Amino acid sequence: MKKKRWMIAAAALLVCLGVGCRSSKSEESQVSEDKRLVVYTSHKEEVYGPIIREFEERTGIWVDVRAGGTTELLNAIREGGEGVCDVMFGGGVESLEAYRECFEPYRCRQKELMDQEFVSPEDDWTAFSELPIVFIYNHKLVLPENAPESWAELITDKWKGQIAFADTRKSGTSYTILATMIQALGADEEQVLEAFAAALDGNISAGSGEVVSEVSSGKRLVGITLEETARKKIRQGADISMAYPKEGTSAVPDGTALVKGAPHPDNARLFIDFTVSEDVQQLLVDQFLRRPVRQGIRQDEEVKAVKLLPFDLDWAGMHQDRILSLWQEIMEREQ
Repeated sequence: MKKKRWMIAAAALLVCLGVGCRSSKSEESQVSEDKRLVVYTSHKEEVYGPIIREFEERTGIWVDVRAGGTTELLNAIREGGEGVCDVMFGGGVESLEAYRECFEPYRCRQKELMDQEFVSPEDDWTAFSELPIVFIYNHKLVLPENAPESWAELITDKWKGQIAFADTRKSGTSYTILATMIQALGADEEQVLEAFAAALDGNISAGSGEVVSEVSSGKRLVGITLEETARKKIRQGADISMAYPKEGTSAVPDGTALVKGAPHPDNARLFIDFTVSEDVQQLLVDQFLRRPVRQGIRQDEEVKAVKLLPFDLDWAGMHQDRILSLWQEIMEREQ
């Protein structure tokens, strides 16, 4: 009954997101500071909406949400300083690592129930879901036997001008893709980035969502995205199929982090605990087609085993600014 109530509530909440379900601004003005929470999130509304609304209903805490791209939100936190918000909800943990000076360590109450592979040693962040990187291709225009199958072929002329890849200035996933490609190929970073930029032939998608739509429409033949994004669109009837790179891929989790100097730190900690609760983690599987980071969660039968690279998270976090700066320089030369 509890699961049924949660699923019914989640379905209703998808229709009733954000302030649209609230009575009025006057109601918000009457909420005391000890019942407020400010969340920055790079998740899509379909993900953060049900979770935040359920959190509000269970706790009585009023959540103000600012949604946007991972990189732009993290920069806003860094530039805004202490007090700008309470929680960063979303973004690959390698990106959170790169901005770790903006966050305050917090050990979530259910840490011992988490898959230890996805636990921050110093509690700088709390993992939310496991996110493998996959290839997609338009199955009406590309035969399965010709589908992309390796990172190596994406830096050749085989798919030149036909690869959908999101702008790194907005998409945190795109940095994860670059870091994965570099580690998978084991070659000189600049050579890999230059070869990939040449294969893109100046084409950059506006955001992560556009990657799938461009491939589905046939504007591009192949793309690189998250497994859960691809699975959702496939279920919705998009003209795409999914492939896993033969060298292996990364499955870097996205996470949640407590912002340093948060104006509502106690509420922020409650929210972080909520994101890894059994209810929310099961919802990730049942409704959002994601892989959970909590042990004991029932998995979707469609989920396949993935060959994972020994992804160096510390390296990815430490070198993010340098890699992204180098990438922008290369892309400017290509244009």
